[in-house]
Amino acid sequence: MKLLYQTHSPYARKALVFAHEAGIADRIEVIHQETSPTKRNETVFAENPLGKVPVLIRPGLPALFDSDVICAYLDGLHSGRKLIPAEGEARWQALRVQALAQGLADSGIALRWETVRRPEGLRYAPLRDGYVAKLLCGYDWLERELDVSTPTHVGHIALATCLSWLEFRDLPEFRDGRPRLASWLEEFQARPSMHATPLSGETRD
Repeated sequence: MKLLYQTHSPYARKALVFAHEAGIADRIEVIHQETSPTKRNETVFAENPLGKVPVLIRPGLPALFDSDVICAYLDGLHSGRKLIPAEGEARWQALRVQALAQGLADSGIALRWETVRRPEGLRYAPLRDGYVAKLLCGYDWLERELDVSTPTHVGHIALATCLSWLEFRDLPEFRDGRPRLASWLEEFQARPSMHATPLSGETRD
């Protein structure tokens, strides 16, 4: 399998960290592809009509996208404990955290457009403030609700890769006043899967 990847994408990193946690990263060739909404990457568009990474290319089978779908597929390729619980409340809790993490990443990307990427004269401050509010509310919810005692699942992976990306991009701080969340991330970032997938690079518009 081949993974179309970007070293500064929280979504692509999520898929690769998941592969490491599932013990199957050695079965995937990682191929870096730069993508941006303003600069078309034909290689990625050929596999994903949205032109976004990650994309998992499977021999003799259709390519898979996005990170949620790729993680679900990878979870069926290993014989260990499943990282996406199959049933019961554990499943919905894992998927709920994953959904929040995805939403935080989406908000962070949108916030960057309103602060550093869009030409200054076209930025809209009320929209910027709205994205900041989403991030802060998400952080507060995590400080209260995140279950740090359960075995690692897809929600934890999505959250760790999202929060580390938010720090990487100097987006609104989540550690100050949220000791449970900060402590949990420090512990998760020490995992080999995170060390094997460092963030780097800038978006090329």
